[in-house]
Amino acid sequence: MEPQPPSGRTARSGHLVRTAAEPAHVAQPYDLAASPFRADRDRISGSAFFARLGGVTQVVSPSGSGLLLHNRLTHSLKVAQVARAVGESLLGDPESRAAVTRLGGCDLDVVESAGLAHDLGHPPFGHLGERVLDRIARERFGLVDGFEGNAQTFRIVSSIDVRGGGGDGLDLTAAVRAALLKYPWTRLAAPDPRSLPLPPRGASEPEDAPGTGAAKFSAYITELDDMLDCRAPFAAALAGWQQTVEASVMDTADDIAYAIHDLEDFHRVGILQHATVSTELTEWLGRAAELARFDDAELRSRSESPGYSLESLRRRLHVKDSWIAADDAFVGAVKKVQSDLVTKLLEQPFDRSKQAERAVAAFSGTWTRRLVRGVRVEPDPTTRSGHVVLDREQWHEVQILKFVHRRFVLQRPDLALHQRGQDRLLSKLVQALDEWLIDRSESARLPHRLRDLFEHAAVELDAVRRDDPTSLLPHSERSSSESPDREQLERMARGRAVIDFVASLTDEQAAALLESLSGRTTQLWSDTFVL
Repeated sequence: MEPQPPSGRTARSGHLVRTAAEPAHVAQPYDLAASPFRADRDRISGSAFFARLGGVTQVVSPSGSGLLLHNRLTHSLKVAQVARAVGESLLGDPESRAAVTRLGGCDLDVVESAGLAHDLGHPPFGHLGERVLDRIARERFGLVDGFEGNAQTFRIVSSIDVRGGGGDGLDLTAAVRAALLKYPWTRLAAPDPRSLPLPPRGASEPEDAPGTGAAKFSAYITELDDMLDCRAPFAAALAGWQQTVEASVMDTADDIAYAIHDLEDFHRVGILQHATVSTELTEWLGRAAELARFDDAELRSRSESPGYSLESLRRRLHVKDSWIAADDAFVGAVKKVQSDLVTKLLEQPFDRSKQAERAVAAFSGTWTRRLVRGVRVEPDPTTRSGHVVLDREQWHEVQILKFVHRRFVLQRPDLALHQRGQDRLLSKLVQALDEWLIDRSESARLPHRLRDLFEHAAVELDAVRRDDPTSLLPHSERSSSESPDREQLERMARGRAVIDFVASLTDEQAAALLESLSGRTTQLWSDTFVL
């Protein structure tokens, strides 16, 4: 008999809906489609939070490039497509199908839903916005959870998005909510994977913010109960810190889409230059034995010279991912990327011709198929990976593609200049909204959404304070203070409300709202944003 998935994995807000094994006449709590997971997909794609992703930066704002680039919406659509393709590949193999069933199941509508929803919490200006809002949340408002895009996604679907019929959140099934948990822990609270000898990816503290908890996490303390609830059906099959199979599929699909499609964009814009990328890769290939003899300090001091940064990557992979890192696979990956990306794609500048478009499409299609075919199930994975992993060859290729993106796009001074301006914009916007929220004389004229979010956050935080008051405090203060006082709690509620509000804007809405709050525009009515 084929093993069955955990029972209750379709739990929706404490109720059960029919599984595939149950008769069709069982009463439904809502008017769902034949598959409750397909209903989840439709709720996600119909959400205003999903629609706004069309105006949220992936890496570079499309309005600043002059070309049609990927945004968070098109990226999410592609992640959903790749996730479904990965799921189909796994389910098409009898051995893999049996393995994923034992581990909790892999429903195609669940992985597609998770792919669509995984970036709902990304704020304006992409990862730069995420870092800025995290810093402000912790330093200005005393929120120990700060801000994290994955946790914000889970907060949206569990708490602050709305659908018809009352209640908070999108009322998604347990399986889809669990599939969104790439990092199934909170920043400081249980389950705490940092106690493991080799912590999972994202669980270690960030180097630039020691003492603040996990660098990546998928739920705030206010959604901890929701996280534990949706993971409960998988408790017998998975460790508390381990992704569900469907979350692992989504995570892998995200890696594949990111590695391929962002490089497409920067080839189109003309940022990825054939000569510089080729020189970096060929220099390392020609001098690998020589570069291996340098110490780490010398590599860092000469990181601008071709080949040195790639050698640093090779060493870093051995330190962080010794379970899979291998020099022969690394060399093969560099040669493969040199052949397919540099020679076949970058050698000819993108001129919008039919030939150039065909070259981009061929690169994208070939690599997507290659990486999807390289996905397999690992029944007993290392803590550094999920149950769904890329084969060693493809894993190294993804690392090299990401390196090219990081080295020749993200580290550019002109991008840094652009991002410093976005940092100032978001900082000023948060300050202006907070001052408006503090102004008691303006309470009747506050933006309705901001007022609702403040009231919602105040109720949530007050409930947390009653149940576990020290969880709202940094570890360093938990022994000397029993609970945040009323003033601290109000500041935290203001902070969470303002951060929720700003994180729900598009790039253009954030800029236009600051213009209005700063008095730099005389336009009274605008369709750029609705308060």
